[in-house]
Amino acid sequence: MAKGPVLFDLEEDTAPRPQVAAAPPVPDLVAAAPQGQAMQMAASLAARKPSRLVRLFWWLATALIGAVVSIAAWTFVADLMARYPLLGLVMAALLVAFVLVLALLGLREMAAFGRLSRLDGLRHDAGEALVQEDLAAARKVTDRLVALYKGREDTRWGRERLAELRADQLDAQGLLALAEVEVLAPLDKAASREVEAAARQVATVTALVPLALADVAAALTSNLRMIRRVAEVYGGRSGFFGSWRLTRAVLSHMVATGAVAVGDDLLEPVLGGTVLAKLSRRFGEGLVNGALTARVGVAAMEVCRPLPFGEGKRPKVRSIIKNALGGLFGKG
Repeated sequence: MAKGPVLFDLEEDTAPRPQVAAAPPVPDLVAAAPQGQAMQMAASLAARKPSRLVRLFWWLATALIGAVVSIAAWTFVADLMARYPLLGLVMAALLVAFVLVLALLGLREMAAFGRLSRLDGLRHDAGEALVQEDLAAARKVTDRLVALYKGREDTRWGRERLAELRADQLDAQGLLALAEVEVLAPLDKAASREVEAAARQVATVTALVPLALADVAAALTSNLRMIRRVAEVYGGRSGFFGSWRLTRAVLSHMVATGAVAVGDDLLEPVLGGTVLAKLSRRFGEGLVNGALTARVGVAAMEVCRPLPFGEGKRPKVRSIIKNALGGLFGKG
């Protein structure tokens, strides 16, 4: 076998040579626009309804654990009283106090559900009065509204103005619009401030905390707190279970209506233009999560408000986003 380099004669090769200019262009590697994954995941988790089997499992687990703990506590106290009567009496008193506090917490949760039902009833009756144009029903609704805020100083001036002007209203729409302006306007502003604060917090945490699932936990916690505070503003102060139920109702409505969808127009009032393509991934996720939190807040205002928003009175999501996030990030 011959050793050394092998030479090929290319002069007789008639195959066309590849041309660099004819090569297809390299596609632009553009990262996907931020979609607010933290808020979308938090909304999906909160809106997810457990199956009957899962609910049965948790009911049985709670009953079983409660029975085991109760029997163990009773056996412990009885044995302690048999050995050390004085110490046993002290432990029995502590156990009774614990059960009493637990019962009071249960009553508070029931009262919270009652307040939320009261708001739902007012909103439903006000809507019926508007549809049927029933002035008598509208007057009953305003009487219940005044009774709801009777002990609140922040509505005193509005309630007095409503009492002075209600006799001049000759239709249901005018009377409920008057009640909305005089009584609920300051509450709407307070609720909007709560929504802006929550949107600002979610945007900041998502943009600055790179830990996995930390942004989801922060978004879910901030939205739970925001919804509870919005309910408190409108007089529907809720407990733990009431807040969770209210959160599920709000987020389920948003998921069902597609309100968690994201577009450039959502953030245009903050930075202007097609901003999502110009932002870093983390920075953009923070902005989108804050914007989606503002949407959740507006939905919570609609759910917790004792009267439905009149024509042109519903707060604009883009305005809340601009007030909440415009101070955090400069114009792009």
